[in-house]
Amino acid sequence: MDTEVIRGARVSHERASVDQIEAAAGESARGVVESLLAHDGIREAFALQTCNRAEAYVVADSTEAGRAALSLLGAGLDDGSVVVEMGHEESLRHLMRVAAGLESLVVGEDQILGQFKRAVEVARGAGGLGPTLETGLTKAVHVGERARTETVINDGATSIGTAAVRLAERETALEGATALVVGAGEMGKLAATALADAGVGELIVANRTVPHAEHVANCVDADARAMSLDDVEDALTAADVVVTATDNSEYVVDADDVAAAGETLVVDLAQPRDVDPAAGEAGAVEIRDMDDLESVTAETRANREAAAREVEAMIDAEFDRLLDEYKRRQADEAIGTMYEAAERIKAREVETAVSQLEAAGGLTDDQREAVESMADALVGQLLAAPTKSLREAAAEDDWETIRTAMQLFDPGFGDGPPGGDGRPEGAPDGIPIGNSEEGGLRRDGGSLRPPVEGRSDD
Repeated sequence: MDTEVIRGARVSHERASVDQIEAAAGESARGVVESLLAHDGIREAFALQTCNRAEAYVVADSTEAGRAALSLLGAGLDDGSVVVEMGHEESLRHLMRVAAGLESLVVGEDQILGQFKRAVEVARGAGGLGPTLETGLTKAVHVGERARTETVINDGATSIGTAAVRLAERETALEGATALVVGAGEMGKLAATALADAGVGELIVANRTVPHAEHVANCVDADARAMSLDDVEDALTAADVVVTATDNSEYVVDADDVAAAGETLVVDLAQPRDVDPAAGEAGAVEIRDMDDLESVTAETRANREAAAREVEAMIDAEFDRLLDEYKRRQADEAIGTMYEAAERIKAREVETAVSQLEAAGGLTDDQREAVESMADALVGQLLAAPTKSLREAAAEDDWETIRTAMQLFDPGFGDGPPGGDGRPEGAPDGIPIGNSEEGGLRRDGGSLRPPVEGRSDD
């Protein structure tokens, strides 16, 4: 039994570039899960891949096995410093923060929760989830849902990219519209995501480096395609709304580019500007810039900061509940193993005693029931104190005591080879497991179970 049952690793926007995130990600989340499970000593696996992160988690037989499997995440990177390794508790807390939107470029954004849920289903379908990860991931989803229903963490717009789309929504209908995003950096990526969420019918992403534009187009939930900056003039003719966010030192869009554009709303997020102010005098083109965004962002920024503090407190409380749940489960596993071992021995010894008594003159049903009841009572009283101790050990993080109990009360206890002492190979000496003269426990194959927590049967 290992206190650090989960290990994780992540490459995300907090340290890595788009190229590095792409290099760390596998072809699919399912493929990553299957690759992790193929490593020796890996019992469970989960992977989360979005535009802004590539993350992997495992439940391993040892810390070394976990690290070896997770090295897969950084295999395609030249700079390993962008990989963040996480132990058990850090992994669990980080998963909650991701699902709640606290680790997103836009704090509280909704898209990540849907992506998180889909990743859980993918891992489950690939056979990657067992009781440990299933418990942690379920808790993370629960926190993500609570954050969005009990706080205003996802209200309004706090990033420039999403604010641009909120501004556009005030002035034109985005549902079914054709949208063009010029630039595939962080602001362009956020704007593309917000436009997709607003229900645009077609999304075009233009960038000097086309693969970066393709990356953004592939990450959004919309009918999206990528193109080069050289083709922007043609896209402007078809676009109803345009968001520009490049780092060019010269204008990307001028008056000639929009001459045939018709009614088009252009939101210029670049500093220096991407759009020549003269373009606003061409036809029906309307241009908005950074100054116009202040009314959209000022109110919601303060709201989200306060909501983020609420979510942090929520995570603290849920995290403590999750750790307690793991502790109870590990204690119950040890207690169940202890009772299973006792019942095996009890059943054998009751049967031996009953056979001897019947051979000596027979037993009535009441007498047989009395023998079995006595055996049940003995086991219950003998194990009451160890049961209480194991639950206290779990509450106090005393895993050495629980590990020792698991070794002493192995489920195979008492199933040794015929003619031996009934002790399986490797069982510790000095533990009475034989007949009644040796002080062994008895079992009748009945329904003896550990006592309910907080109640003693003695």
